[in-house]
Amino acid sequence: MIYHIALPEDWAAAQHAGEYTVSTRGVTLAEEGYIHGGQDLAQVEAVRARIYADLDDLRLLVIDESRLDSPVRLESPPGTDELYPHVYGPIPVDAVIEVRTL
Repeated sequence: MIYHIALPEDWAAAQHAGEYTVSTRGVTLAEEGYIHGGQDLAQVEAVRARIYADLDDLRLLVIDESRLDSPVRLESPPGTDELYPHVYGPIPVDAVIEVRTL
């Protein structure tokens, strides 16, 4: 599984469009080149604290990697050795198998 933090309005737009194309807060897939993800809930919490700490209404998308058409690469952000999954393309809405409120 891949975990991704989403703004409610971004998830709503994806449901209408059929695919999710937001890389991270305020940055699109087209701008970044991939969609940021987490391998586990510890990574999710670290990202939440770093990027979304001022927001209370968030969604956690649980993504089934086997339902993706785009490649996924485990990569380390600058300054860390920890690997995060990056999805190099849009995420089809049907690849999101669960949506949790954070």
